[in-house]
Amino acid sequence: MSEQREIVVTGGGTGIGLAIATRFAAAGERVTVTGRRKDVLEAAAERIGARPVAFDASDPAAVQAALAELPERVDVLVNNAGGNTDRVREAPAPGDLRGVADAWQANFAANVLSAVLVTAALEPRFADNVRVVTLGSIAAKQGSGSYGAAKAAIEAWNTDLARRLGASGSANVVAPGVVLDTEFFHGTLTQEWLAPRLAVAFDQRAGTPEEVAEAVEFLAAPGAGHITGQVIHVNGGAYGAR
Repeated sequence: MSEQREIVVTGGGTGIGLAIATRFAAAGERVTVTGRRKDVLEAAAERIGARPVAFDASDPAAVQAALAELPERVDVLVNNAGGNTDRVREAPAPGDLRGVADAWQANFAANVLSAVLVTAALEPRFADNVRVVTLGSIAAKQGSGSYGAAKAAIEAWNTDLARRLGASGSANVVAPGVVLDTEFFHGTLTQEWLAPRLAVAFDQRAGTPEEVAEAVEFLAAPGAGHITGQVIHVNGGAYGAR
């Protein structure tokens, strides 16, 4: 039997992150899930047989402090923490440039800094043939204000990370389209927003967290090392990679 791998999934307490962590745990891997909400994280970890480590991945001091609780060896890192902070913030008033700056910085911190900081902190612990998978979004290609811009930045950063890892591992982005059954929309989802986005998908439906998790699991496989520096779209054909 092959040795268990050490898997770290950020934002692993709910939604896509939980689906990813669940797949790895069910496959017999040792899984650590991280997130900001200790109670939610601990409940999820107990349910799937993972180890919870609660911290804010976008806070350098919090990431540094959490290192003592994170695995000494990391075989797979899944940077899933993030989300569209515009959906939980009041929109800035017209002409409020401070508000615009705050909104853009919030999405950058949640989606880019969270991945960059956790990866930088754990990089000295990466095992040979490490797999880094970061969650992007169709918004990086189709636009969605500061959220889309942040996810586009993730793609650029991933290219640099893959180049730096070279033959020692791989780094890829999984970019979902519309996925329901998550906390992403925070009660803001409307049929007016959803209907045209489902209509352009070839399969005329939203994705599921489990479908995204399957793509992540594939890229994290030991034999998938020659796939690196890529963006893998999981969107039912709503956007074609090109």
